Amino acid sequence: MTDHLRTGIDWEDVRYFAALARHGSLSATARALAVTHATVARRLASLERALGAKLFELRPSGYELTATGRSALASAGTMKRAADALPRLSAEQRLSGLVRVTATPSLAVAFLIPHLAALQQRHAGLDLELIADVRPISLPRHEADIALRLGRPTGGELLGRRIGKIGLDFYGTPAWRDRIKRGEPPAFVGFDEAGVHIPDAAWMARRFPARQFAFRTNSQIAQAEAVRAGCGVALLPSFMTANDSLLVPIRLSEVPPSRELWLLTRRDVDRSPPLRLVTDYLIDLFRREHRLFEGRRTL
Repeated sequence: MTDHLRTGIDWEDVRYFAALARHGSLSATARALAVTHATVARRLASLERALGAKLFELRPSGYELTATGRSALASAGTMKRAADALPRLSAEQRLSGLVRVTATPSLAVAFLIPHLAALQQRHAGLDLELIADVRPISLPRHEADIALRLGRPTGGELLGRRIGKIGLDFYGTPAWRDRIKRGEPPAFVGFDEAGVHIPDAAWMARRFPARQFAFRTNSQIAQAEAVRAGCGVALLPSFMTANDSLLVPIRLSEVPPSRELWLLTRRDVDRSPPLRLVTDYLIDLFRREHRLFEGRRTL
């Protein structure tokens, strides 16, 4: 190869080459690029010298790519797409700042953490904070930037978007499923007294008012562990049990309702590129994973 190739190709020559391949003649290429015929010919000759190969054959119908020319054109297209992507990639890498997300403990621990970790690894300047709590966290007071909440929000100070539904079902061990099939009433695992205001707990109290709870705890993560230990049957979100071989759905007389999942942000979301990035990422994530959240597993 020539010294020119070793020291680098003139990418302006590549642009002329690609244009000539597209238009097929010196005159058409010159008109498209607003230059002279001689400039197009000079650029082509420069690139052929750099590559040490002939890129076109001149036919009566115009300039026709050689085998080497076809290969060079494919490479030029790949390099152009990569070059076009560089500014976007560079901007993404420059994204930096703190974004606080709040969600229920079950959603945070059983689903969000690995996905948010993957996002952070792609954007090293992004500082993510995940607040796992059932109590309301204020976005207007900047206690958080994004809230994932169950149920339609009230009030108009925030931007809200319904991003899916969360299906719930009763789950227990296979042993408990067999006991219930034989007619034994279920022993329930549920929220403690501090959680009576939680909609799932309120629904249980209305539908099964006479049933005693064998085990109570303040989180669905702990409830799932109690169910795995054989304490009884719990009402759990389907996404928590999708890949759990120890928990199976239990058919009871009542079918629990699904819950709407909403993503809330302040109205200034577009002023913060990191916040916009995380918001769009979460919306796309829940759209892709909707079956995990909505479905009732086969009984």
